Amino acid sequence: MNADGSYMKEITRQEKQDLLILNDFGLQPIVDQSRSIFLEIIEDHYDRKSTIIRSQLPVSSWYEVIAEKTIVEVILDRLVHKAYRLNS
Repeated sequence: MNADGSYMKEITRQEKQDLLILNDFGLQPIVDQSRSIFLEIIEDHYDRKSTIIRSQLPVSSWYEVIAEKTIVEVILDRLVHKAYRLNS
């Protein structure tokens, strides 16, 4: 966490967005503290706001990208609930 308060400011800013779009998700692994931050953002949007995730990776590869099974399963649970999935 940043002592200057920038982390909380960014989380608050993200919470106010009605639509969160993550483009090219999974191009790089999500490491360390970023996993928890990503989970927090997804949970903040869960069942209240809209989230679009665009990725070239199949969902099954998210386990490798996020690298912590429990966090992946919580994130997928939040995303899949009431989701529309489009494949191209």
